Amino acid sequence: MYKFDNNSPLYMQLYKQLKNDIETKLKAGTKLPSIRKLSNDYNLSKTTVQSAYNQLYAEGYIESKKNSGYFICEDIIQNFQINLNKKENITKENNNYKIDFFPASLDKSSFPKKTWLKLYNKVVKDDIHYGIYHDIQGEIELREELSKYLLASRNVICKSEQIILTSGFTDSLFVLSIILKCFTKKVAIESPCYKTARKVFELANFEIEDILINQNGLDLSLLQKISSKALYLTPSHQFPTGVTIPISNRIKILIWAKENDVFIIEDDYDSELSYYNRPIPSMQGLDNFGNVIYLGTFSKALSPALRISYIVLPTKLLKIYKKAFDFRFSQISIDIQKTLTLFLKEGHWERHLRKIRNINKKKHNLMKEFLKKFLGDDVKILREGSGLNLLIKPLIDIDLEKLEEIAQQKNVKIYFKEFFNLEKVIALGFGGFEEFEIENAIKIFSEIWLEAKKK
Repeated sequence: MYKFDNNSPLYMQLYKQLKNDIETKLKAGTKLPSIRKLSNDYNLSKTTVQSAYNQLYAEGYIESKKNSGYFICEDIIQNFQINLNKKENITKENNNYKIDFFPASLDKSSFPKKTWLKLYNKVVKDDIHYGIYHDIQGEIELREELSKYLLASRNVICKSEQIILTSGFTDSLFVLSIILKCFTKKVAIESPCYKTARKVFELANFEIEDILINQNGLDLSLLQKISSKALYLTPSHQFPTGVTIPISNRIKILIWAKENDVFIIEDDYDSELSYYNRPIPSMQGLDNFGNVIYLGTFSKALSPALRISYIVLPTKLLKIYKKAFDFRFSQISIDIQKTLTLFLKEGHWERHLRKIRNINKKKHNLMKEFLKKFLGDDVKILREGSGLNLLIKPLIDIDLEKLEEIAQQKNVKIYFKEFFNLEKVIALGFGGFEEFEIENAIKIFSEIWLEAKKK
């Protein structure tokens, strides 16, 4: 028996409860209830049930058999039988951290709860949109508002029909992987890179070609050596090094992409949270050839819990997308989409961005100040000026495995392998702290640091 409340989208609640049953109770090969049955049993719309099943399908928990329904995948069950106890232990540990430097956290007070609830209540009073299947790419009104915003803020030039709304960055990459599979088996990725991006492409069985990052953001001499038809980049603020690809090199990359029929995947992951300068306009806005795929998200600046990201596809890839995804509906609650539409349309998004930029700029500067105070010349800050974390590199001999072990003993969570494939770099998130908590957090981190220093 599943239970539902008003605290999160219904499809996410159903998805999580089904996922829990798959991981803990149900056997491989078990047939799931039909969409119609779940809809009737729990008084849910068919769209809600379909969205929950689509999410499980996208993550590999279930498979669809023609004219038969949905079944639990064999390999998923085997994997969870092996790893369930380990997973439960990790979950318990993660809930007990006294200090958590998670690199992508926002503090709870930053979410515009009052405004959001006002708009949400306005949306749910209008029941016109219930009882129908919604656009595969997301609500047209939201995509229209998003296209206006992207043009004004990032010089992304697109029509609403080029935008695909997804349930998060990882979902965006999974969607993109299926599209790219239609014409390439290889993906070139900047190195070092955001680990999740690499992992998704590996899971999709792409052959990976690494392109080294240098002081200009990308070693252009290596481009002529790759045979991939897709290149993943974070050009405005490379993750994790913080390097920006200058305009001159962006143009060279775009010309190379045109001449070699390559699609550039531009991940513009934290452009809204730039604290000192306006970020360089997007590569997509410079592209006259239709070779740039643009990725963005609302998770960093609004709330990770809402799970709304987006892809801007070149028009020449739209036909491939629609053919590949003719089975799926929008993965995002219609109520959330319509609330976000009003949030953008009425100007709340711009006001919210100004507010959180100011809040997180102060936290960013406080963390820099206390790192200098407590660790001095022991570390170099690699990446700063935007986002929700600072990346630091040790300038002294330190055992990072020991650092992590001591931190665990003191109920402190640090991150240096989870997010990027660059050795001896630590991500220290500041977004989840209140301003007054940052000094103590860095003080405790520095004490752990001193214990881990090699004598």
